[in-house]
Amino acid sequence: MTARPPIIVTGLPRSGTSLAMQILAAGGVPPLTDHQRTPDTDNPRGYFEFERVKQLKTDKGWLDEARGRAVKVVHMLLAELPDDRDYLVIFMRRDVGEVVQSQAAMLARSGRPGAGLPAGRLSEIYRQQLAAVERWLSSRPRFVVLDVPYAGLVEEPALWAERVNTHVGGGLDTREMARAVDPALYRNRGSANEL
Repeated sequence: MTARPPIIVTGLPRSGTSLAMQILAAGGVPPLTDHQRTPDTDNPRGYFEFERVKQLKTDKGWLDEARGRAVKVVHMLLAELPDDRDYLVIFMRRDVGEVVQSQAAMLARSGRPGAGLPAGRLSEIYRQQLAAVERWLSSRPRFVVLDVPYAGLVEEPALWAERVNTHVGGGLDTREMARAVDPALYRNRGSANEL
């Protein structure tokens, strides 16, 4: 049996990509991660990041290692993935206002400065970026995409575990995937929807 294509987990920052990695790992998909970014208050179960992804423009040597594994790729780097292979993409979708609110809370807790942009302007930039990524993906048949709503995954984990399992070709432990979702970690919800 041939290995699955790489499972690319993507989305805006704070959109639930770490949660997607958690459920895939719980289901039996090995994550491609280097554990350099350790768990903290904002992601108590870990970030599941792989530092080499950040150098995707110049370093694609790790892609063969990603076959049959899940790896996080920030939305703006998707276009750096070469068209010479198939990808299964899980695109996490979260209300942009919630994303901005969650990011601001994370930066405040860590004492790091943000981009210095008003929340409304950052929301607008994120929406433009998402539109550009969606246009790019729509013209790439080797990128098979499943949009997963963060709120939906938290509210109906069993349903979305089944959908993710089907998307990646089956064989995952959907019960464990659903159990990996902790609704208590869904913070910064709702109040920023108008941004």
